[in-house]
Amino acid sequence: MVAPDIDWNTIAFVAFDVDGTLYDQRRLRLRMAAEIGWHALARRSLATVRVLKIYRERREAHGEAETPDFEPRLLQDAASATGTTPQAVAALVEQWMLRRPLRHLAACRYAGVQELFTGLRRAGKTVGVLSDYPAQDKLAALGLASDHVVWAGQDGVQRLKPHPRGLEVLMAQAGATPDNTVLIGDRAERDGAVALRAGTQALILHRKLQPGFRTVASYADPLFAPVLA
Repeated sequence: MVAPDIDWNTIAFVAFDVDGTLYDQRRLRLRMAAEIGWHALARRSLATVRVLKIYRERREAHGEAETPDFEPRLLQDAASATGTTPQAVAALVEQWMLRRPLRHLAACRYAGVQELFTGLRRAGKTVGVLSDYPAQDKLAALGLASDHVVWAGQDGVQRLKPHPRGLEVLMAQAGATPDNTVLIGDRAERDGAVALRAGTQALILHRKLQPGFRTVASYADPLFAPVLA
């Protein structure tokens, strides 16, 4: 089944995922792999690499389980699995997943993203961001501005995708409805599922067709032409 195109005349609010949607996550991971590799070599220890790997795996699991108030449970989970403390895990996540990547984001930003943000606003659309991680600093590093930003760990949400609460909160902030909202993301099983559960349309950025979803390979897709004209 081929999903229908987006009718931009019916859309007032465009929400974006961040990681893998606004920038090339693979390119960033290659840069960060080199950086953390040198760190591990200098320390002669893979402890940091192991903690971050376990943390990511546990975070995915808590997303699938839709764990309420997930952050303290996630940190405790990762700490128990790696023989450290929640505070130590949080410090490594802050350093290696939130702070250090910022310097690389501008170089990894997808072509056409900034033009799309500008075009959407020129067309009278409101722009929002929905992320599983804190997003404001990433947006600043990418040179992008969003009218509304919601992330999974903030008060009133505390649920990872694919739970729809974050998107519901974001739409409420924007004064939008499911009928006039579209969510653009890169993961059908997370972003696509969130949109379906919240009753909105989804647009998936992926090189391969994602069954059941309108899929685009890049921001150069003709689908965006009406808001870029």
